[in-house]
Amino acid sequence: MESKKSLMILVAGPYRSGTNDDPELIAANVKAMTDTALEIYKMGHLPVLGEWYALPLIEAAGSQKTGDEIFNEIFHPVAIRLLDHCDAVLRIGGASSGADEMVTVGRSKGKIIFHDKSDIPGV
Repeated sequence: MESKKSLMILVAGPYRSGTNDDPELIAANVKAMTDTALEIYKMGHLPVLGEWYALPLIEAAGSQKTGDEIFNEIFHPVAIRLLDHCDAVLRIGGASSGADEMVTVGRSKGKIIFHDKSDIPGV
C-alpha cells in the first residue's frame, strides 16, 4: 500500500527503561530509535523523536542529571506536545511506560498507531 502523503511519525521506544540510567545503555536506546527514524525517512516520511526536542531544552534549563525535576518537567511533556503535530506514532523496542504513554496519548488524539515499521506505507 502506498500513501500519497508523507507522514510525520513519532518514533516512541525505550529511553531510560532497563538502563538504570547508564548513559551507554540510554545512548543505545536512542541509537535504536534514530536508526528506525532513518528507515522511516528513506520510506518518504518525516520521522521525529521527542528526545530531539526535549534533550536540548533539558540541558538549557539546567538539569543536573537524568530524572531530576527539570528533566521530568520537560521530557515527556515535550513529546506529548509534539504529538499534536504528528500524523502517527511508531512504537518500537521493549518495555517502556513512556513509549506506551505516547501510544495512548497518540490514540486519544486520533493518530495512526503503528507497531511494526512494515505496516507503514511507502510514499
